Amino acid sequence: MHDLLFSIFPNEKFIDLGLFQYGWERCEPAHLYGPAARNHFLFHYVISGTGVLMADNKKGETKTYNIRSGQGFLLFPGQISTYVADEKNPWEYAWIEFDGLRVKEMLNIAGFSPDQPVYHATSKNFREIMMNEMLYIVNHSTETPFHLIGHLYIFLDALTRSVAAVRLEKTSKMSDFYIHEAINYIEQNFPYEISIEDIADHCGINRSYFGKIFHKSVGRTPQEFLISYRMMKAAELLKMTALSVADIGNAVGYPNQLHFSRAFKNVYGISPQKWRKQN
Repeated sequence: MHDLLFSIFPNEKFIDLGLFQYGWERCEPAHLYGPAARNHFLFHYVISGTGVLMADNKKGETKTYNIRSGQGFLLFPGQISTYVADEKNPWEYAWIEFDGLRVKEMLNIAGFSPDQPVYHATSKNFREIMMNEMLYIVNHSTETPFHLIGHLYIFLDALTRSVAAVRLEKTSKMSDFYIHEAINYIEQNFPYEISIEDIADHCGINRSYFGKIFHKSVGRTPQEFLISYRMMKAAELLKMTALSVADIGNAVGYPNQLHFSRAFKNVYGISPQKWRKQN
């Protein structure tokens, strides 16, 4: 028997953590999806049954993983994958597609990478909390966006805590403190003329060292993160307000409208005016 629940999240205004689509499926024998790639992070948790995941790693090599109930798998943006249910014992799984500025940091803590996509829980307690949060989101698609995002945070908390409490304790080092301080500083000061030196000085560390630990933790340089954050805030203002493009550029730290339009186009591929018309 084939059963399916599927929903698309209606709101794209969440920057730190956003939800895109989610669902649950009891697959038919040998049910196959792919090859395909997603634009965001996609996590599947296998509730029952078994199946096979074939996913490309960082070198572009296709690796095969046998995945059973109680396990799961995480696919990264742009990662090509195919997954197929077992012929005799097809899987039942729930999935969530999500993204955001702080997601990579959370997934690093959990130990995921394109070379390590399989979820192995070390805590049954947190694994069950995680599964219940996924099913809650799937079964409450009519709730408000803030309500569902709240449960998405609980899901990610349980996900990271279920893989190994020891790993979380080990990552509580000074470099993580600096990253959190830097992101908080950017969130509070992005409308102003701030430099990477300013952020490093705020954290009390050398700029070169700051750049290395930031890129390692977040997956982007501090400059790339700052620009991305500003452009996301600009897109939010373009969509939700009637402010002029010049005023929006000024509000996100670009007093020169030409420089703002150029930066926006580098991130979104089109000008702010065209993006506003399309959205």
